[in-house]
Amino acid sequence: MRVVRLAARAVLTVVLTACGVACSGAAEQQPFPAPEFTHRESAEWLNSAPLELAKLRGKVVLVEFWAFECVNCLNSRAWVERIAHDKAAAGLVVVAVHTPELRDERSPDNVRAAVARLGIRYPVMIDGDYSYWNALGNQYWPAFYLIGRDGLVHGRAVGELHVGDGTARPVETLIDQLLAAPHP
Repeated sequence: MRVVRLAARAVLTVVLTACGVACSGAAEQQPFPAPEFTHRESAEWLNSAPLELAKLRGKVVLVEFWAFECVNCLNSRAWVERIAHDKAAAGLVVVAVHTPELRDERSPDNVRAAVARLGIRYPVMIDGDYSYWNALGNQYWPAFYLIGRDGLVHGRAVGELHVGDGTARPVETLIDQLLAAPHP
């Protein structure tokens, strides 16, 4: 299901609130262990060798679910690129998880071509079987999960995020909080 821009703002607000990013209280979802990346073969990873969350321990990981023909995903690219660039030195690792929605997106060769065409330089896991999508119970493109230095998922946002836009601020605040947390 593609999320239109106005609906994305509403979903983002609800999800961030449920995760405790925008408020605190009884509705707050407790952090939970991040599932390990489900693809281990080199051919299923672009721009990096296969990653393991255990080896990323001590880093903050932004997992982005996307598909290369998803307009909402493409509209979020500038934000993802900026965050990846601006926060890498502080310990943020961006991992894009390409989970196909449309038939053309199921071809690994098409994913490779799209990553090259779009100039994506951070790691991309090809999740053609939806195994990581299912492991996190995801339902949207784009969706963003924030994994703290402790290996726990601390927040989730769905829908488009834009540089300088109010919908991105709570996500950026949580990233900064997670980066400021002590190393385990």
